[in-house]
Amino acid sequence: QVQLVESGGGTVQAGGSLRLSCAASGRTFNGYRMGWFRQAPGKEREFVAAIRSGGGITYYAESVKGRFTISRDNAKNTVYLQMNSLKPEDTAVYYCASTLSSMIRSDRVYDVWGQGTQVTVSS
Repeated sequence: QVQLVESGGGTVQAGGSLRLSCAASGRTFNGYRMGWFRQAPGKEREFVAAIRSGGGITYYAESVKGRFTISRDNAKNTVYLQMNSLKPEDTAVYYCASTLSSMIRSDRVYDVWGQGTQVTVSS
């Protein structure tokens, strides 16, 4: 059974930092592209960042570029999202997901999702 488990969420003041982790089990992790998405109350889920299977190529939403960094450790079957200079508008539930598709910004191509972790940024 494939499983993704996020951790690292919490409450932080604006300007602060958090690092999210997503641990994968049950599949060959290093063959999959991994993405982070987020969903704020009353809003649709949106793309945040993604990383190719080798880890050398990354993608970011314009709203987080320069503040967030996605990385992965294939030996640990884990993908990370380092979030710096957090803003209140970053408040959301953050999800990690895996895909084999090249359409890496679309949530429709991701087939396995974690349960999500809450990030709250206070002003």
